Amino acid sequence: MKPIYLDYNASTPIAKEVADAMRPFLEGHFGNPSSAHIYGAEAKSAVEKARWQIARLLNCEISEIVFTSGGTESNNYAIKGIAFAHKIKGNHIITSSVEHPAVLEVCYYLRDNHSFDITILPVDKYGIVSAHDVEKAITSNTILITIMHANNEVGSIQPIMEISKIAQKHDVYFHTDAAQSVGKIPVDVKEMGVDLLSLAGHKLYAPKGVGVLYIKDGTRLEKLIHGANHEQNLRAGTENVLEIVGLGKACELASLNRREDAAYYGKMASLLYQLLKDALPEIQLNGHPSLRLPNTLNIAFPKIPADALLSRLKGLVASAGAACHGNDISISPVLSAMKIPSEIAMGAVRFSTGRETTEAQIRDAAIEIISTLARFENEILKKL
Repeated sequence: MKPIYLDYNASTPIAKEVADAMRPFLEGHFGNPSSAHIYGAEAKSAVEKARWQIARLLNCEISEIVFTSGGTESNNYAIKGIAFAHKIKGNHIITSSVEHPAVLEVCYYLRDNHSFDITILPVDKYGIVSAHDVEKAITSNTILITIMHANNEVGSIQPIMEISKIAQKHDVYFHTDAAQSVGKIPVDVKEMGVDLLSLAGHKLYAPKGVGVLYIKDGTRLEKLIHGANHEQNLRAGTENVLEIVGLGKACELASLNRREDAAYYGKMASLLYQLLKDALPEIQLNGHPSLRLPNTLNIAFPKIPADALLSRLKGLVASAGAACHGNDISISPVLSAMKIPSEIAMGAVRFSTGRETTEAQIRDAAIEIISTLARFENEILKKL
């Protein structure tokens, strides 16, 4: 039997309904959506249906949805697109110290290769940036603020609406990476007040390799990928119809089930934390106790390094941080930014629940974690 999966923040399985929606485009509907004949029309219709499904979830216009290859491309397009289109106005970008590499590395690239001025704001002990700090950092050269909606490692939710009001006040574009939040908490671009928003299909039960950049009407970006005039002449390349269909269906499911899903994710995560806390009172929860994604637990086990614990857990899988750092056993940059002491941060494991998580799985996982820690302590005692 496969181990219990508690790493939904790394990737979700493709939902059955999503796979069913995709299947005709894998087996029969192969047309190019740019073709004028019936095969192209079938594909084009499917792409536009998906665009509508996603726009409905985000509460935006269909013209504001641009399909990409995933969250990383969406973040690159948002940040570089604004930077290069508005560099005459200014060269200053504000971000935070807990962003995903798909944001921070783009900012570093602009700083090191195109002389952009990057301000990386600190966060508090929960991993949350201060809106006051954002406003203080704005200068006459600021053109973009990019702050994630919810952190992928600790789940803490940023004050997006407060920051968006500040951005609007100072006439600065605002982008948010919402890859982890879409489908788990409300993501309404009108309510949030953002100009740009990134999402990734494989975080909400759609395939890997497909994503979206929401671009508010009137927002001017320099194109990242040049070629034919696909996607309203904003992103060249024949649309990935198969996966776009899947993403559309996944967003439809999220529109219908988000509240129920979120409540269930939270119930399973809370049960796991309570079982572990009852048996191991010394564990520490990293991230905000309530302002965080309902499915996300970042728990520090002070007596054992995270990589050592994970290697001993044969009946379940979790993560020592972002999947992008899966082979890196150093302290997470997110936990470092939160000023978590190194001896605690080294033992931090991220557990994330999903639709397929069951109460029985949670109880079995807790038993294995607790028993594994007990065996590890015995190993240490024998060496003394």
